[in-house]
Amino acid sequence: MQGLHLTADLYQCACDDALMLDAQAIAALCRRQTEDAGLTRVDDRWVQFPAWQGQPGGVTGTVLLAESHLAIHTWPETGNVTIDVYVCNFSADNSGKAQALMDGVVAAYAPRHVVRQQLWRGDIATDGVGQYPWVMEQLSPDAAFGFRADNVQRRQTPYQTLEMMDTAHFGRVMRLDNCFMTSERDEFFYHECMAHPAAIAHPAPRQALILGGGDGGLAEELLKHNTLERVVLAELDEAVIRASQAELQAVHRHVWSDPRLQVRIGDGMALIATTTERFDLLVLDLTDPDTPAGSLYAPPALQRMRQVLAPGGALVLHLGSPVFHPQQVQRLVRSLRGVFPQVRCYGVYVPLYGAYWGMAVCSDTLDATAPTAAQVRERLQARGVGDLQYYNPEVHGALFALPNYYAQLVVSA
Repeated sequence: MQGLHLTADLYQCACDDALMLDAQAIAALCRRQTEDAGLTRVDDRWVQFPAWQGQPGGVTGTVLLAESHLAIHTWPETGNVTIDVYVCNFSADNSGKAQALMDGVVAAYAPRHVVRQQLWRGDIATDGVGQYPWVMEQLSPDAAFGFRADNVQRRQTPYQTLEMMDTAHFGRVMRLDNCFMTSERDEFFYHECMAHPAAIAHPAPRQALILGGGDGGLAEELLKHNTLERVVLAELDEAVIRASQAELQAVHRHVWSDPRLQVRIGDGMALIATTTERFDLLVLDLTDPDTPAGSLYAPPALQRMRQVLAPGGALVLHLGSPVFHPQQVQRLVRSLRGVFPQVRCYGVYVPLYGAYWGMAVCSDTLDATAPTAAQVRERLQARGVGDLQYYNPEVHGALFALPNYYAQLVVSA
């Protein structure tokens, strides 16, 4: 019984009429997609409903799989379709095949809007207690990291696949396009280390801009500095903010009510391209460079970001894992050095990411390694920064003490 159950509600489909009205055409599509996904068709049954009150009848059908089933229902009068795919993982993990089958059928219908859901079904055990399935992230072509998850909720936003799930180690977790983003219990590893090294190195940061950061965790950390008069958070996907507000209170700690926070929904680079404002801190809290956010890590974008920094301002970004993404880290450092005179790399192990993670502070003049532990302590106290679980005066310098393999990547970039 243990397996993956997917549903999709499709609206305003722009497909050929046959895929709404013709049982045989729909059957042929589903058989072909089942074969392409590597699943095993046992049989299928289709019902063509008659026209009613001048409206054409839809089609209901099911493909019986050795692994379980695919079901589909069409409403030609509204252009809507519902689909569900369930696979059992008793003898093998068929989750990827289920996703491929669903994606193939959805693509054929060309919907204007899709709402997806995901449910993990439990094991049938002799004691009646099921085991939660493993949820994995591919770290490289040869490595993956994961943990057991329950109550997985999946939806398709206009920009990406957003998942929320419960885990034993991390509590509530957010995942975007199959990549872990943040969690209730370990968010401080990433957010504190993205926020405070550059903020503390700056003598008096007042204006900050975050690109991404829709979970609110980075904004919450920056606003611990009483010197900051305003933080602008530019998030492309409003659905990320809404999900975080509803389910990740332990991450954002209700930062949304802070009057110093200004949320801008839309393209962050468009904001940078048009603004005349200057910021003391610009932080890229984005998905990885090998995602659709990749253009924001390219030299032209970095050059434009440099232009919106105030004198002495700094850009902060993550580089990926020096362990699993060494070429990416090296390429990014090379690009950053082509734009900024000061590029200071550092790193921290992030439990949710399953790896040591590289980060960098980049500036024309600001050297993030310059503050001593005593100066860091003094600034933390003067700015009223507290409630820290990772960052402290001694950790500041330690973050920039690179292991040899990471230092060699940076030197040779």
